[in-house]
Amino acid sequence: MSLAMTKEEREAFLADTHVAVVSIANGERGPLAVPVWYAYTPGGTLRFVTGDESRKARLIRATGRVSVCVQTETPPYRYVVIEGPATITAPDYERDIRPTALRYLGPQMGETYLRATAAEHAAAVLVTVTPARWLTVDYRKWGG
Repeated sequence: MSLAMTKEEREAFLADTHVAVVSIANGERGPLAVPVWYAYTPGGTLRFVTGDESRKARLIRATGRVSVCVQTETPPYRYVVIEGPATITAPDYERDIRPTALRYLGPQMGETYLRATAAEHAAAVLVTVTPARWLTVDYRKWGG
Protein backbone atom coordinates (compact mmCIF):
# COMPACT_ATOMS: atom_id res chain seq x y z
CA MET A 1 0.00 0.00 0.00
CA SER A 2 1.38 3.36 -1.00
CA LEU A 3 1.32 6.20 1.49
CA ALA A 4 2.15 8.73 -1.25
CA MET A 5 -0.30 11.52 -1.90
CA THR A 6 -1.91 11.93 -5.29
CA LYS A 7 -1.15 15.15 -7.15
CA GLU A 8 -4.56 16.51 -6.13
CA GLU A 9 -4.00 15.62 -2.46
CA ARG A 10 -0.53 17.18 -2.53
CA GLU A 11 -1.81 20.39 -4.14
CA ALA A 12 -4.63 20.75 -1.59
CA PHE A 13 -2.28 20.03 1.31
CA LEU A 14 0.27 22.65 0.24
CA ALA A 15 -2.46 25.23 -0.43
CA ASP A 16 -3.64 24.85 3.17
CA THR A 17 -2.02 26.84 6.00
CA HIS A 18 1.07 25.13 7.42
CA VAL A 19 4.49 26.32 8.50
CA ALA A 20 7.25 25.13 6.15
CA VAL A 21 10.85 24.34 7.02
CA VAL A 22 13.28 25.53 4.37
CA SER A 23 16.68 23.84 4.13
CA ILE A 24 19.58 25.35 2.21
CA ALA A 25 23.06 23.94 1.68
CA ASN A 26 25.65 25.74 3.77
CA GLY A 27 29.08 24.71 2.51
CA GLU A 28 31.18 22.94 5.15
CA ARG A 29 28.45 23.23 7.79
CA GLY A 30 25.20 21.34 7.97
CA PRO A 31 22.34 22.84 5.96
CA LEU A 32 20.49 25.83 7.33
CA ALA A 33 16.95 24.74 8.24
CA VAL A 34 14.45 27.43 9.27
CA PRO A 35 10.66 27.72 9.54
CA VAL A 36 8.86 30.11 7.18
CA TRP A 37 5.37 31.24 6.33
CA TYR A 38 4.69 30.51 2.69
CA ALA A 39 2.18 30.80 -0.13
CA TYR A 40 1.61 28.07 -2.69
CA THR A 41 -0.15 28.25 -6.02
CA PRO A 42 -1.49 24.79 -6.95
CA GLY A 43 0.38 23.54 -9.99
CA GLY A 44 2.89 26.37 -9.62
CA THR A 45 5.46 27.67 -7.20
CA LEU A 46 6.01 28.00 -3.47
CA ARG A 47 6.90 31.52 -2.28
CA PHE A 48 8.13 33.06 0.94
CA VAL A 49 9.51 36.42 1.99
CA THR A 50 12.74 36.96 3.92
CA GLY A 51 15.19 39.74 4.61
CA ASP A 52 17.48 40.71 1.74
CA GLU A 53 20.55 40.36 3.99
CA SER A 54 19.32 37.28 5.88
CA ARG A 55 21.38 34.13 5.99
CA LYS A 56 18.62 32.39 4.01
CA ALA A 57 18.85 34.92 1.19
CA ARG A 58 22.66 34.82 1.11
CA LEU A 59 22.72 31.02 0.94
CA ILE A 60 20.00 30.88 -1.72
CA ARG A 61 21.96 33.33 -3.85
CA ALA A 62 25.03 31.11 -3.47
CA THR A 63 23.35 27.76 -4.11
CA GLY A 64 20.25 28.55 -6.15
CA ARG A 65 18.39 25.59 -4.64
CA VAL A 66 16.36 24.73 -1.56
CA SER A 67 14.41 21.91 0.01
CA VAL A 68 11.12 22.68 1.70
CA CYS A 69 9.28 20.38 4.12
CA VAL A 70 5.64 21.04 5.00
CA GLN A 71 4.03 18.78 7.60
CA THR A 72 1.11 18.36 9.93
CA GLU A 73 1.76 18.58 13.66
CA THR A 74 -0.76 15.97 14.80
CA PRO A 75 -1.49 12.37 13.82
CA PRO A 76 -2.22 10.95 11.40
CA TYR A 77 0.86 12.71 10.03
CA ARG A 78 1.19 14.01 6.49
CA TYR A 79 4.06 15.76 4.81
CA VAL A 80 5.28 17.07 1.48
CA VAL A 81 8.93 17.71 0.64
CA ILE A 82 9.80 19.87 -2.35
CA GLU A 83 13.28 20.26 -3.79
CA GLY A 84 14.12 22.64 -6.59
CA PRO A 85 15.65 25.84 -7.88
CA ALA A 86 14.95 29.07 -6.04
CA THR A 87 15.03 32.62 -7.35
CA ILE A 88 15.07 35.91 -5.48
CA THR A 89 13.10 38.94 -6.67
CA ALA A 90 11.42 41.99 -5.17
CA PRO A 91 8.16 41.23 -3.35
CA ASP A 92 4.89 42.99 -4.00
CA TYR A 93 3.41 44.10 -0.67
CA GLU A 94 -0.23 43.50 -1.66
CA ARG A 95 0.47 40.16 -3.38
CA ASP A 96 3.22 38.64 -1.25
CA ILE A 97 3.57 40.24 2.18
CA ARG A 98 0.13 41.34 3.36
CA PRO A 99 -1.88 38.24 2.34
CA THR A 100 0.64 35.90 3.95
CA ALA A 101 0.57 37.78 7.27
CA LEU A 102 -3.24 37.78 7.28
CA ARG A 103 -3.33 34.09 6.36
CA TYR A 104 -1.12 33.09 9.29
CA LEU A 105 -2.22 35.59 11.92
CA GLY A 106 -5.79 36.50 11.01
CA PRO A 107 -7.08 40.01 10.20
CA GLN A 108 -6.55 41.84 13.50
CA MET A 109 -3.25 40.33 14.58
CA GLY A 110 -2.03 40.32 10.96
CA GLU A 111 -2.58 44.06 10.56
CA THR A 112 -0.86 44.71 13.89
CA TYR A 113 2.09 42.60 12.78
CA LEU A 114 2.29 44.42 9.44
CA ARG A 115 2.38 47.82 11.15
CA ALA A 116 5.02 46.64 13.64
CA THR A 117 7.25 45.21 10.89
CA ALA A 118 6.68 47.89 8.21
CA ALA A 119 10.33 49.00 8.21
CA GLU A 120 11.45 45.43 7.47
CA HIS A 121 9.26 45.17 4.36
CA ALA A 122 11.45 47.65 2.48
CA ALA A 123 14.42 45.29 2.93
CA ALA A 124 12.51 42.11 2.07
CA VAL A 125 12.95 39.77 -0.89
CA LEU A 126 10.63 37.19 -2.38
CA VAL A 127 11.98 33.66 -2.75
CA THR A 128 10.22 31.58 -5.39
CA VAL A 129 10.78 27.82 -5.38
CA THR A 130 9.97 25.84 -8.52
CA PRO A 131 9.32 22.22 -7.52
CA ALA A 132 11.62 19.80 -9.36
CA ARG A 133 11.22 16.78 -7.05
CA TRP A 134 8.47 15.73 -4.66
CA LEU A 135 8.24 13.36 -1.72
CA THR A 136 4.88 12.89 -0.02
CA VAL A 137 3.50 10.74 2.77
CA ASP A 138 -0.03 10.54 4.15
CA TYR A 139 -0.32 8.18 7.13
CA ARG A 140 -4.09 8.45 6.94
CA LYS A 141 -3.75 5.87 4.12
CA TRP A 142 -2.13 3.35 6.44
CA GLY A 143 -4.56 0.72 7.62
CA GLY A 144 -2.60 -0.17 10.78
